[in-house]
Amino acid sequence: MVSRFLTALALGAALTASPVLAQDKKDEAAQSAPKPVNYVVNTDQSVDRENILYLDLSNGGRVAIRLMPEWAPAHIERIKTLVRQGFYDGVIFHRVIDGFMAQTGDPTGTGQGGSPLPDLTAEFNSVPHLRGTVSMARTNEPNTANSQFFIVFYPRFALDHKYTNFGRVIAGMDIVDSITRGEPPANPTKVVQASIAADNKPVPVITPQKEVKTFSADMLSNSSSN
Repeated sequence: MVSRFLTALALGAALTASPVLAQDKKDEAAQSAPKPVNYVVNTDQSVDRENILYLDLSNGGRVAIRLMPEWAPAHIERIKTLVRQGFYDGVIFHRVIDGFMAQTGDPTGTGQGGSPLPDLTAEFNSVPHLRGTVSMARTNEPNTANSQFFIVFYPRFALDHKYTNFGRVIAGMDIVDSITRGEPPANPTKVVQASIAADNKPVPVITPQKEVKTFSADMLSNSSSN
């Protein structure tokens, strides 16, 4: 009789505890599940100006980029730090591939340089690489992004989950389209000034660069004889 009573108590305790254990498991699953990513990018430049990057380029235009901390917080912090240090001012677009992307952020202009700050841990996300996407450049190793970034001319979904997508152009994509092509370009487009919108830096006076033409000796002799 006592044995049956104890068994009944044990079963009752188990039944009482089951809903709590089930709820705990649900809570654990909810915490481990990936949070939904917000793909929407606000194009209003009067909103959240702390997260708008301006690039004033030597081709005579200003590019506005919406930075998305929810996509890649550490990368956004790095970009802001370097921008406010003036790191990007005067840096060229050293690798510009037609139909693909324009890359900048290397003070050496070779594609091999970076900032004195340590490399970043990758923050790959599910945000697609669309036209106007701004993403961090790296070597073949995932955790090697530092200061270089690129702007995509056309969608490149093969880059998804492999490069840290941290923002998108919200104004001035026509200026991006006019960046001089080349690896490196003979007369590269330059970042005259990079700034965060909240800092209210004035647009610098820029005389748009002209393409530099080279002439062979034969061309010069022909022109002098005419």
